[in-house]
Amino acid sequence: MPDTASNLGRVVPVAARTNAPRHGAIVRVTHWVTAACFLALLISGMEVVVSHPRFYWGENGNVLMPALFSIPIPASRATVPTGYGYVLPDQNGWSRYLHFEAAWALVFSGAVYVIFGALSGHFRRNLFPDAKPPVKADAWSYNPLQRLTYLVVIFLLFPFVIWTGLAMSPAFVSVLPSTVTLLGGRQSARTLHFFLSVSLVIFLLVHVTMVWLSGFTDRVMAMIHGRVRVGTEPE
Repeated sequence: MPDTASNLGRVVPVAARTNAPRHGAIVRVTHWVTAACFLALLISGMEVVVSHPRFYWGENGNVLMPALFSIPIPASRATVPTGYGYVLPDQNGWSRYLHFEAAWALVFSGAVYVIFGALSGHFRRNLFPDAKPPVKADAWSYNPLQRLTYLVVIFLLFPFVIWTGLAMSPAFVSVLPSTVTLLGGRQSARTLHFFLSVSLVIFLLVHVTMVWLSGFTDRVMAMIHGRVRVGTEPE
């Protein structure tokens, strides 16, 4: 008869303990679509800001008005007073088109993710606060701070950044004027949109840093093929 006590302490090879499910297909696809859209929005958004790096509050704002604050960079338009004696190349055309298209792709991807998360129980299992701390076997679970952060980003920051973006659209505002009036005006929406975007960039930097520190390759591969090597949980 085998020694049961000794078997209890035996270490099972990692190769024999792989392929534990982690992320569903919808979560993985929407994650990478969101990542691509966010990158496109970040690049095109910076180009849009360069065309007029001055921010105002209220409905109107132009070069003849005092700015609420300015970003200390040259503009891509000579008519914008920035204190620099030269202008940057004007990329305002393609950047606005890309920003618009990536924004709607992000809205669609986010809607799919939220609907899936609500119907499948994904939010309840993985994001809503859990009274029980994760055991070592479930060390890939998010801790309470991570859960709260993801909930704030998904249900507060992203909806608000979409709202402020739509509030700058004359076509959308013509249908729903309250979209912009509730924010205090189109320039207020632009200023809020800028700060919300900065907040999302900070979240992205922290997110990537945490992924790097907790095992970049394993975490990224889990988000690609949906499974984890259960022998690689963090201590």
